[in-house]
Order: sequence, then C-alpha cells, then structure tokens
Amino acid sequence: MSGKREVAVVEQKDEMSFFDHLDELRKHLLRSIVSIIIAGTILFLMKDFVFDKIIFAVKTPEFPSYRFSCWLSTALGMGDRLCMEPFNFSLITTQLGEAFMLHLKVSVIGGFIVAFPYVFYEFWKFIKPGLLAEEQQSTRGVVFVCSMLFITGVLFGYYIVSPFAVNFLAGYNINQVNNTVTISSFVNYMIMFTLPTGLAFELPLVVYYLAKIGLVTPELMRKYRRHAFVVLLIAAAIITPPDVVTQILIGAPLYLLYEISIYIAGRETKKREAALA
Repeated sequence: MSGKREVAVVEQKDEMSFFDHLDELRKHLLRSIVSIIIAGTILFLMKDFVFDKIIFAVKTPEFPSYRFSCWLSTALGMGDRLCMEPFNFSLITTQLGEAFMLHLKVSVIGGFIVAFPYVFYEFWKFIKPGLLAEEQQSTRGVVFVCSMLFITGVLFGYYIVSPFAVNFLAGYNINQVNNTVTISSFVNYMIMFTLPTGLAFELPLVVYYLAKIGLVTPELMRKYRRHAFVVLLIAAAIITPPDVVTQILIGAPLYLLYEISIYIAGRETKKREAALA
C-alpha cells in the first residue's frame, strides 16, 4: 500500500514538475524577449549611427573591405587592379511610413543580433538541467562558442559578402532601364547577407552534439558529401541574390564548415566509442 502511495506521489511530482517546466520556459523566453527589446530600443535611439555607420557604410569608400582590397592590391604589386570601389547609387522611399517601419525592423533584428549571446544563454539555462552530469561537463563553454560562431558569421556576411553583392546588384543594368533602389530592398538584402550567415556558421556546433549522441558519424557525412555540397549551394542561393560570385562567397565557407564538421564528428565518435567500450 505504501509502495502505491509512493508511486502516486512520484507521479504527482512529475506532473507538477512538467508545469513547473513550462513556467520555467516562460521565464526564459520572457527574459530573452526583454533583452532583445532593450537592445533594440538602444539601437532605435541610435538611428543616425546605425544607419550611417553600419547599414549605409557599405556605400562609402571608407568601408574597411574596400580599403583592405586596395591595400592588398598595392602589397601584391598589382597597383589598383584588385582595388574595389563602391558603386554610387541613391536610396528612395516609395510609401508613407516606410522609413519608420524599416527603422523598427532594423532595431528589432539588430537587437536580436546584439542580444544573441544572452538569448542563447537563457536557452542553455533551460536545457542544461535536463542533461546528465557528464553531458554538462562536456558542454562547458557552449554559450561562448555558439556566440562566437554566430558573430563570426554575421561579420563575414557584413564585411565579405555584402560589398560584393551590393555593388554587383546596384551596378547591374539593362538597356533603357534606370536602377531606382528603395531603402527597403537595400536593408532587406543587408539583413539577408548577415543574419542567415550567422545562423549557418552554427553548423559545426550542431554536428558536435549530434555526434556526441550518435546521430551523426563521419562515415555518414563523407558518404553524403556530394549531396551536402549540392544542398549547401542551394542554401547559398536562397540566402544570397542570384549571382555566382556571391553564392561562391557564401557556399565556399559553408562547405569548409562542413569539412570541419566531419573532423569534429570523427573526434566525438571516437570518444563515444571509447566510452562505450
């Protein structure tokens, strides 16, 4: 009788813990949203800096990527052959309130990028108690690694992809057609060059944990390497404009990340097999 009572108490605790779990998830989500709102509000108040020094900076000759290309060209003794200059174009708005709504959009997405380390930290705090002690030990530093990969991807998209893509698209012309660039299309492309790239750079981390639980092996990744290459090219085509140069700029590092992920999967698979043995 006492045994049944203990089982009932355990079941009741499990049921209560489930609702406590949902309440805990709500708290983490709320704190994450608040952090994004705070970061977004700060960026909203820094309108001139965000647009002039960050978003529209790719239109100026002082953009670091242009200056680096000229420095590299000179260092290699090639004069100004590799020097890249920004294409001169103006931006317009076509709808009432377009600038304001775009300002809000940039602030929210920028707030997410700035607050990403804390958002992932809150997500990790929710996941971590459900892991075993060994799993928690093996995942030390995951917040830092994930944040660094995301930031690296965003910076790669901003400094490497966006200058080539923006100049190609703005300079591409058809006879008897004048290019009129709206601020919405420009900002949307800048977002597309950075945010998806930051998320794509999380691939090695995802493979790392999938390999730890045995869902991914290096043999499996090598077997489907060709398929992965095609998928990565399709992904690069989706998150970039339809020009070959930009797709290569995105696809090449993605494939490099895939090869790095194979190495990571191999290391973790060996560790897992040794632990099981």
